[in-house]
Amino acid sequence: MRINMLFIVALSFLVSVRSLPKKPTLKYESIFNFGDSLSDTGNFLISLGGYIPNIGRPPYGQTFFNRSTGRCSNGRLIIDFIAEASGLPYLPPYLQSARTNNSVDFKRGANFAVVGATANEFNFFKTRGLSVTLLTNKTLDVQLDWFKNLKPSLCKTKPECEKYFRKSLFFVGEIGGNDYNYPLLAFRSFKNAMDLVPFVIDKIINVTSALIDEGAVTLMVPGNFPIGCMAGLLERFNDNNGWLYDSRNQCHKPLNSLAKLHNDKLNKGLQALRLKYPHAKIMYADYYSSAMQFFNSPAKYGFTGSVLKACCGGRDGKYNAKPNVRCGETGSITCKNPSTYANWDGMHLTEAAYRHIATGLISGRFTRSVYNNSNSHL
Repeated sequence: MRINMLFIVALSFLVSVRSLPKKPTLKYESIFNFGDSLSDTGNFLISLGGYIPNIGRPPYGQTFFNRSTGRCSNGRLIIDFIAEASGLPYLPPYLQSARTNNSVDFKRGANFAVVGATANEFNFFKTRGLSVTLLTNKTLDVQLDWFKNLKPSLCKTKPECEKYFRKSLFFVGEIGGNDYNYPLLAFRSFKNAMDLVPFVIDKIINVTSALIDEGAVTLMVPGNFPIGCMAGLLERFNDNNGWLYDSRNQCHKPLNSLAKLHNDKLNKGLQALRLKYPHAKIMYADYYSSAMQFFNSPAKYGFTGSVLKACCGGRDGKYNAKPNVRCGETGSITCKNPSTYANWDGMHLTEAAYRHIATGLISGRFTRSVYNNSNSHL
């Protein structure tokens, strides 16, 4: 058993090294990431102990890692490509330290994101009459506490911490999508979901502020994806009324309006934060616009399959994303070439889609400085 584990660790290291760019385009020496399933690299899987959910089985991870890693995709995520562009290894999940008796070296970065994480606490939903079964209680506040617990192992004195974090990148999000999913999937009105936006934004801004107080200098805060183009939500809100869908891409307009509202409020919150911390470099990552490139012009980006259909899942729905058969479960089917699909399992994207989004961020096309609202390179 120990030999097998050593083999897996060695294989993971070789895969990581193999994929690193020869000449890193970013100059960060460490990255710290907070979020949910869009950037979790294994925390949720570790937190379950011995239980293996569908994301812990093939075909998850099959395209790049050749095994399931806890990532909700067929391969790498946006944060993985950012790490590669920085010449860094893939961010180890924070909970890996508990599994290995604190032997993990987080000097070059750590990932605190957890599948199912929400910005707000359980009681927040309960007091609003939302009957929720949280996949995890590792909210954004919990992830912030994890970082505070880890910090003494990264630097000891204030001058040492200032020097260390000056070369670090903090990714705060994307987070909040799960907060909106609870009313949406509970058949509440869109207004119920939109009413949550100020509370989600306040939480993101407060945690970002706390990270700056802890020493963060360079921060990237992503907005929400165009959720009206996600196969799982399209399946849930499938409707014959054509006016609900964008004529150009057939994405669901009310769902995308929710994402746009979130992004608009987030930008305004970040602008206020920039005034409070003039020394900090706060950037907004425009996930929405970057993703809309390939939803509007799929063939241009190599997506020759139906860009709104899930690559992996059941096949009895319009979007291959009926909740009765999830990707990785008995009865699910995986497309032959995931690189031709943008949607992976209904709620997450493929490695190919994440690569395009990450490329847009690294190039500076879809990152904006909160200070002057102009394009800003990572």
